[in-house]
Amino acid sequence: MQIGASAAVAVLTASDGRGRGRPPARPLRPRTRGPRVIGSPGQTPGRSTEGLDRAGGGVVSKASGEGHRSPKESVWDYPRPPRIEADTRHVVVRHRGVTLADSHRCLRVLETSHPPTFYVPRSDVRVALLSVSEGRRRSVCEWKGVATYWTLRGTADHPPVPDAAWSYEEPRPGYEAIAGHIAFYPELVEGCTVDGEAVRAQAGGFYGGWITDEVTGPFKGEPGTLGW
Repeated sequence: MQIGASAAVAVLTASDGRGRGRPPARPLRPRTRGPRVIGSPGQTPGRSTEGLDRAGGGVVSKASGEGHRSPKESVWDYPRPPRIEADTRHVVVRHRGVTLADSHRCLRVLETSHPPTFYVPRSDVRVALLSVSEGRRRSVCEWKGVATYWTLRGTADHPPVPDAAWSYEEPRPGYEAIAGHIAFYPELVEGCTVDGEAVRAQAGGFYGGWITDEVTGPFKGEPGTLGW
């Protein structure tokens, strides 16, 4: 869930400072065609998203498929700092045959090298089935702030699932839009779908990205990619 800063045109050669791995040497292309801006501090509705790729923190919209396939998106065209994108597609999260979340009002967070992370409005989540994780796992994103982790409550037949989801209760400036939203780790629940398509989990067990057919990598999280 860590986020960084990008130029619109740059060759990616980042390292973690300890010489561990480099991302593919591929230039980032400025976005010349993109979703409509629907709201963001300091942004004008209807403005091109090209400037948001560099500034980060903007909110743009992505409509439901409406019978056609979404164009391919390379995670190496996503920005740093990340962009927030409103998504009206049908997102469902299920576990043990129970629907945990069902929404057409999600936010996607898009960051260089990562598949998108979907944040579901709390009003579309069965929050009664979650509790703040007792272990108080803590992580800090340089852009979004301090994460709160959520455990899926156990039942008589099933144990709890620790840290199955997370949220930002007090996100940092520029990312206030994700307050009141919860994101789920797809590998820790029975299934997540976007407009009926089954989601594949981002590797590594930490970042929580959602991989669908519209998104292309390579993705951070695979072995040897820690320094990307």
